[in-house]
Amino acid sequence: MPIAMPDTPPVVLCLAAGDATGGGGLPSDILTLASMGCHPLAIQTAAVARDTRGVEEIWPVEPESLAAQARAVLEDIPVHAFKLGFCGSVENIAVVAEILSDYPEVPLVVEPALYPGVDDPAAEDAIAALVELVLPQTSLLVAGAHEVLRLAGLDVDDEDEADPLSAEEAVARLVAGGVEYVLLTGGGAQGPQVVNVLIGESGVVRTDAWERLPGRFLGAGSTIAAAAAAALAHGMAMPEAVREAQEFAQQALKHAYRPGMGRALPDRFFWARAQGEEHE
Repeated sequence: MPIAMPDTPPVVLCLAAGDATGGGGLPSDILTLASMGCHPLAIQTAAVARDTRGVEEIWPVEPESLAAQARAVLEDIPVHAFKLGFCGSVENIAVVAEILSDYPEVPLVVEPALYPGVDDPAAEDAIAALVELVLPQTSLLVAGAHEVLRLAGLDVDDEDEADPLSAEEAVARLVAGGVEYVLLTGGGAQGPQVVNVLIGESGVVRTDAWERLPGRFLGAGSTIAAAAAAALAHGMAMPEAVREAQEFAQQALKHAYRPGMGRALPDRFFWARAQGEEHE
């Protein structure tokens, strides 16, 4: 008799930059999606020279290569969600937007990954392209206050704490521009709690407050975004998917470790290590 094959896990196609630290970018997506029971299809948009302290240089993948990678797997494997991070260039954003437009029924989670401190003269053009071409197709945008301000054209100094009212105005502009939901994350604010707010066309959908953990982390936003894509791929409704993603990210951050000299990395397999400890 033939061997019964297991059910195929939900498939999520993730497009992001390579990050050799494993803290953010494509490795982060792969770890998070696998931990949440999904099969990741990983498409690299750029190569990044970085360590746990910061980004040094970025080399975008050629648009033709990006398109060929994505089209090859999409013509072979049905996907249940998309997760988009850093695209690398305006040309890559245009390619990604065209590919995504062929799958309007598949949820898209975007984490813009606007790398701070990188000298990129084309950064503003890339932001404009993302807003024009990708965000109108976006089911969920996961971003902090400074990121939504930049996306909405209301930029502030990176060293200043963003005004909550300005952030609300920025989110309203992005939703009016076509984003279905925005999860405005509060990791960059002050106070004993991190407050994340899910906002849609009708206003605030849910507000979640989490203990502000000590230390600085690499990949917190990408973890939330990939976890949300996984939850949506499993068929969860948006409010529940966002709550599930935050719970996963909070646990990953609670169990974070610091392998290098910079920021701590979320442990996306915290649950597996906890089970191993129970059996020791």
